Amino acid sequence: MEKKPIHVLLAEDDRNLGNLLKNYLDAKGYHTTLCLNGQEATDIFANQEIDFCILDIMMPVKDGFAVAKEIRIRDKKTPILFLTAKSMQEDKLKGFELGGDDYLTKPFSMEELLLRMQAILRRLDDNPKPPQEEVVFTIGSYTFDVHRQTLTIGNHEQKLTSKETGLLRLLCLHVNDVLTRSEALTEIWNNDSYFNARSMDVYIVKLRKYLKQDPTVGLINVHGVGFKLVTNT
Repeated sequence: MEKKPIHVLLAEDDRNLGNLLKNYLDAKGYHTTLCLNGQEATDIFANQEIDFCILDIMMPVKDGFAVAKEIRIRDKKTPILFLTAKSMQEDKLKGFELGGDDYLTKPFSMEELLLRMQAILRRLDDNPKPPQEEVVFTIGSYTFDVHRQTLTIGNHEQKLTSKETGLLRLLCLHVNDVLTRSEALTEIWNNDSYFNARSMDVYIVKLRKYLKQDPTVGLINVHGVGFKLVTNT
């Protein structure tokens, strides 16, 4: 099956430059929609499936920064590359703060534009979407529901606190492997202070008590390192 071409939204108020860039990108296999002002670009993005945005900063009606801001409200992932005649550091920083992926100062070669686009798209390919977070775990004969904060075996349901839930979830994600003390403290308590470490030890004792009804499940200390949730099922 032939791969669908990448749809590029090109917002450039200089019609001659815009047509030149559009023709070049189309010749390279992209499908390019040219807009001559910021409002038109915003409308196109809202109503069409766009894969890549190239936004001139200095445009009538709405500038490129305003367009990028509206795009990021709708979409956090679609790449944005800014074009500008300015080389001021403040403009570059503002572009990145608004969620831009790169910045190209005029005049530039079309080959450089293409290479920068390809680099951004490669980064996206190298960082696929993470798998959906698991919220229900089977631990031996137990069922652990993260959202409901319950640990169930047979007809017995144990309600868990937020800290117990967070800690047991991390243990499940590391089942039969070591969860380090530092990782658990940083993830749940936000720091690994002595007092938080003592608090975590109390929660470990409670979780061990909750899990004792199934002899195939164990929660063991790994001396000086952390904890391990083990199950033989």
